[in-house]
Amino acid sequence: MADLPTTTTYLETSQQDDTGVPSPTINTRGRFLLRHERTPQFVQPAHMSSGPSGGGGENTLYFVLVGATCLAGGAYAYSTLVGDRERYQQRITEIESRSSKPAAEPSTPAKTQPETAAQAVSEPTEASEPASAAASTAVEPTHAPYLLIGGGTASFAAARSIRARDPGARVLIVTEEDDLPYMRPPLSKELWFSDDPTVTETLRFKQWNGKERSIYFQPSSFYVSPTELESVENGGVAVLTGRKVMHMDVRGNKVKLSDGTEISYDKCLIATGGIPRNLQVIERAGDEVMKRTTLFRKIEDFKALEKVSRELKSITIIGGGFLGSELACALGRRSADLGLEVVQMFPEKGNMGKVLPEYLSNWTTDKVKKEGVKVLTEAVVKNVTYKEGKVEIKLKDGRVVKTDHVVAAVGLEPSVELAKSAGLEIDSDFGGFRVNAELQARSNIWVAGDAACFYDIKLGRRRVEHHDHAVVSGRLAGENMTGARKPYWHQSMFWSDLGPDVGYEAIGIVDSSLPTVGVFAKATAKDTPKAATEQSGTGIRSESETEAVAGSVAVGKAAPTPPPQQKEDYGKGVIFYLRDKVVVGIVLWNVFNRMPIARKIIKDGEEHADLNEVAKLFNIHEE
Repeated sequence: MADLPTTTTYLETSQQDDTGVPSPTINTRGRFLLRHERTPQFVQPAHMSSGPSGGGGENTLYFVLVGATCLAGGAYAYSTLVGDRERYQQRITEIESRSSKPAAEPSTPAKTQPETAAQAVSEPTEASEPASAAASTAVEPTHAPYLLIGGGTASFAAARSIRARDPGARVLIVTEEDDLPYMRPPLSKELWFSDDPTVTETLRFKQWNGKERSIYFQPSSFYVSPTELESVENGGVAVLTGRKVMHMDVRGNKVKLSDGTEISYDKCLIATGGIPRNLQVIERAGDEVMKRTTLFRKIEDFKALEKVSRELKSITIIGGGFLGSELACALGRRSADLGLEVVQMFPEKGNMGKVLPEYLSNWTTDKVKKEGVKVLTEAVVKNVTYKEGKVEIKLKDGRVVKTDHVVAAVGLEPSVELAKSAGLEIDSDFGGFRVNAELQARSNIWVAGDAACFYDIKLGRRRVEHHDHAVVSGRLAGENMTGARKPYWHQSMFWSDLGPDVGYEAIGIVDSSLPTVGVFAKATAKDTPKAATEQSGTGIRSESETEAVAGSVAVGKAAPTPPPQQKEDYGKGVIFYLRDKVVVGIVLWNVFNRMPIARKIIKDGEEHADLNEVAKLFNIHEE
């Protein structure tokens, strides 16, 4: 697929009747479902006597036989009705037991009140249990007009987008996790700052603005049961949990799940996300080291690490990127109260050294240290062993770290196992499923989120691993699945908070190897993530800003540039990343609610003689 800044579209046709309504889909594989029903003939037609009249003996015998037959038929009918009633009552009891016991044994059904069974039948979509519980007790769908593979942010955004454009759509999400769709950023941010001792169970947290919310996008009542998806009025979104798509037949438009189930589809989205990478030295270290290593990604990982932080005395985080630095600050903040030693090590010279310019990376490292973290820079792991109850980490320069637990935060590997069976292309440079500007891999297959290597019509071929990109790409894929045919142009942003006081937002290609120009000013009390969310009213900042349109930015009068600040004072500012003298990336350091301006600068793609003047657009010098 050539990287040309053009939009590739695929036309689809559907038959319509005279009313303009699409006609029922014809199975192109040549198979038809025929229902052949027969009504059993209980009594054969009577054969009357053909003898001459006057044969009274024969007639008497005939009437006796007919009477006996009727009597036997009545007895049979009575016994059948009694049996049917018994079987009916047994079936009702079985349904009751299923509603109260997810894995009830048929031989010992639970006894419940009759109205419980009535509720189970009449209100199937109001179940408070996860979708997986209902899926285990009834027939699951064998066909989904919209099939979404993966239960993360991209899938949920696509489902919501599909339903917005097609209100009667029937959407099935298949996820190998046991949870309904949820947001991942709080797992390494706000959840760690909660005062609720039961936060690992409730998964509710206070945002920086003080408002409380759940980590789940929607409660279970929002979704319909997978068993009811094909019949529920006005469609809906169903989630099939605990299942993994193992094989994809793109010609037959069907997939095969880990339990052997096959599901056909009309249109399919692949949003499989990624798998946390691990260091080979840890994988080769044996079971004792692996048992004491966390690859942080899911809800279960948060619960496990939170428990470890309260029970053990030392935790070492390997990785200096977004996730590693956020977890280091979160654990460091509670280290004093728990008597916990927190160590962070990475091969770069400073925290987020691959993203931030060196001077800002060093400043960030000092910030992390102030949170109570022991930071080891330029640390390359050579060997990992388990000795005397401790995990021993040897570095190439001879340093040795002994710890109780290890967190490997060294990046994400896009989950592309379906590429082989589906015959889809994997990008050799960036990884992920290679798609066009409309996020399309085949005529009826789209890819969104971490696993998509897409063509950005402004910045070229890219793959992005951030929450907001999952929202933006999922929404776009959903629109295109309903016929929108829109190209990817809306630049997604990403953000990182080192606690409630320091944070940044970024957009475009943010790579420390590119030339950068930074313009900074003195920060005020309102220049913090906490203050920004209080002002905007949102906790996940991208939820509000992704709806903004870059072309609608109204730039007010810029404040005059004050005298330069001391080099060590990076209270707030704007960092421009350049490629061929054109701004391709922007980091807003403790500058919030200005992302539409940054988006417009990148969209315009113009050269700027003086970036200090461009920085004035962000009003960073206002008090």
